[in-house]
Amino acid sequence: MESTRETILILFSIPLYVVLIGAEILLSNWKQLKFYSLKSTLQNVYLTLLNAGIDLLLRALFYIAVLMWCYEHHFFTVENIFLYWFLLFILEDLAFYFEHRIDHFCRVFWAVHVTHHSSEEFNLTTGFRSSVFQPVYRFIYFVPIALMGFHPADIVFMYSLTQTYGILVHTRYIKKMPDWFEAVFVSPSHHRVHHASNIIYLDKNMGMCLIIWDKLFGTFQKELKEEPVVYGLTKPIKNDKDPVDLVLHEWRAIGKDLRKKTSFRNKIKYLVMPPGWSHDGSSKTANELRREMK
Repeated sequence: MESTRETILILFSIPLYVVLIGAEILLSNWKQLKFYSLKSTLQNVYLTLLNAGIDLLLRALFYIAVLMWCYEHHFFTVENIFLYWFLLFILEDLAFYFEHRIDHFCRVFWAVHVTHHSSEEFNLTTGFRSSVFQPVYRFIYFVPIALMGFHPADIVFMYSLTQTYGILVHTRYIKKMPDWFEAVFVSPSHHRVHHASNIIYLDKNMGMCLIIWDKLFGTFQKELKEEPVVYGLTKPIKNDKDPVDLVLHEWRAIGKDLRKKTSFRNKIKYLVMPPGWSHDGSSKTANELRREMK
């Protein structure tokens, strides 16, 4: 379902990424900032290739079959072309917000998404550190949009367009944007918070392009001068050099928790509750950790 527009976007964005990443690497080395390492960069490439392969396969199976069926049975029609694209942008960004929020607050989805957060570095290549199995269920969030009368090809194109912006906010070189910009849009500062392992920053700033959803639904946190961002996970991967463990380590942790001697209800909670939940208090969720800080 790759449209001409998406092909043009790819042909434009790849050189842009190459130039910007190259500039970041040169600045990092010149100023000895150590924002890049070979290991982490290769991991990011490896993960995005896995994600892209699964995404291309499932586009043929699900996007065409499911989304086209939904579109053919849509409930509304937006006639005005400008309103059509504006609403598509708003709806898709909102859908991404809820997808991203569920990825953080439901452990089985966190097990998929965690790879994007496991790097202890933060640079433009981190934006390519993809959640490998996310394409398996991402299309579900597009179903309501197709039912509203938006063509699947347009949905996929808009996702690719907003994803381009989402990659570009993975940088430490832009400290702050103007206040008017940060009031509405996700900025690099906002997204640095999102990738932090500091307790105060956990599970914050879920938006792709618009930060208004986080402000509206209570997941916004600004970057604080007195709380420098520490990137990565609260519990780093023990063997991040293992390409399989890099993808499956949280699934193995879930398996370990499911083997604990506890009730069936608690076993279900280990799957659906936020990461860190435990039946015996041996580990804690982000909200529990924040309450302890007060």
